[in-house]
Amino acid sequence: MHLDPLAILTAFGLIFLAELPDKTMFASLAMGTRMRPLYVWFGTSSAFIVHVAIAVGAGSLIGLLPDWIVKLVSASLFAFGAFMLLRNGGGDGEEEGGTKTVTGFWPVYSTAFMAVFISEWGDLTQITTANLAASNGTWSTAIGSAAALMSVSALALLAGRFIAKRVPLKTVQRIGGLCMLGLAIWTLVEIFTG
Repeated sequence: MHLDPLAILTAFGLIFLAELPDKTMFASLAMGTRMRPLYVWFGTSSAFIVHVAIAVGAGSLIGLLPDWIVKLVSASLFAFGAFMLLRNGGGDGEEEGGTKTVTGFWPVYSTAFMAVFISEWGDLTQITTANLAASNGTWSTAIGSAAALMSVSALALLAGRFIAKRVPLKTVQRIGGLCMLGLAIWTLVEIFTG
């Protein structure tokens, strides 16, 4: 196993910049306001590691999956997340303590893992990782890409935690729900325009 520091930095920089404006970052932010951020980070990080492994090990597998199916499942998950956030944050008569927050490790981990695992199929960062692995080496690319994806997720969760402490939970839920709804619509539009 040969590690090239320049290849690691290249992968980290490219993937970090590509993932910053990505819908997965916004999904992580929304989940972090509603669930335990550390548990969400474990779930998103695990999904990112699996995707990096798939991208560097068998980048051609992405091409075997019909793009519209991947995007349709992703849009459905975002729509479900929007429904849950808007439903729970909608009533003005509810007390702050009356809303349920998912706190158990496995439910939070599973939700975060599946949201990222499904929505990242064929994503720009996965394709970029596969391309970098072909030219810059498998292990260096894997380390740089995984570190970048996990860093973006951590930043999103920190921002979500910061927002949750300063903005009422109902407002955060409504904004998060609208963001998730926007991501669902965006993904559906990608099906018909891509």
